[in-house]
Amino acid sequence: MSEPEIRRAVPGDAAGLAALGREIGAEPEGWLISDGGFPGARAERRYLRAIRRSRNAAVFVAEAPEGIVGRLSLARDSHPASRHVADLGLMVARSHRRQGVGRALLAQAVEWAREVGVTKLELHVFPHNEPALRLYEKVGFEREGYRKGHFLRGGEPIDAILMALEVAPTLEA
Repeated sequence: MSEPEIRRAVPGDAAGLAALGREIGAEPEGWLISDGGFPGARAERRYLRAIRRSRNAAVFVAEAPEGIVGRLSLARDSHPASRHVADLGLMVARSHRRQGVGRALLAQAVEWAREVGVTKLELHVFPHNEPALRLYEKVGFEREGYRKGHFLRGGEPIDAILMALEVAPTLEA
């Protein structure tokens, strides 16, 4: 199996991204915050067009010969006091997990952060998602907090672990 290409998402990726979200959202483990209400291709396309040239948000994909197998979403905090922070979301198709796709997308997150002046990346992960917790900790994310009942899924509160990675700026020669 060849390594997927990591690249910035374009509006033409909308259908593949929507399909990936539906696929992962349907997994019984409940990896995503949403419970089946993942945006469709039209909403994805509109979002990708809106952020195309933004320094405040980005979406990257991992594309394999069979299609899009990973997604990384980044959004800078809009408050002036925390504009140095960006939130991220990561999805990898079941068929491509534990093969370096998540790690490659997280490396892209760090590169993006350095390009736009973000010095802290944050994410939320469910306590039961032990494979994701291990991945994030391997690449340097640290647990910063436990948020009881932070999200609602199916009308029920679900806990989340807040994790963060300090991003050192690139030293220019």
